Amino acid sequence: MDNIFQLPFPLPPTEVFEILVQTDQVRIERIISPGQATPPDHWYDQKQDEWVILLQGQAILSYEDGREVLLKAGDYLLIAAHEKHRVEEMSADPPCIWLAIHGSLIEN
Repeated sequence: MDNIFQLPFPLPPTEVFEILVQTDQVRIERIISPGQATPPDHWYDQKQDEWVILLQGQAILSYEDGREVLLKAGDYLLIAAHEKHRVEEMSADPPCIWLAIHGSLIEN
């Protein structure tokens, strides 16, 4: 048994991606982000839908169309495949802990 809130010590200065479950259809991962942001010239453009919940911390996500979303602990959202997005800022204290589910999550 593991605990989603147990952090590595010492906490690395870069994001940590841990795959918890992976099949051909779905990937579930924990992401630990101690204060990072997406580089200014980069957009995530993922092949699969992503459902993500912020379990700890605070973050601001932005989309290529100009929308911004402030996420606090407990907030979740669904990002469609190829919906370009980026993380503008994340808290470092406490570090952000995300649970992300990737797969075909939106019916066409």
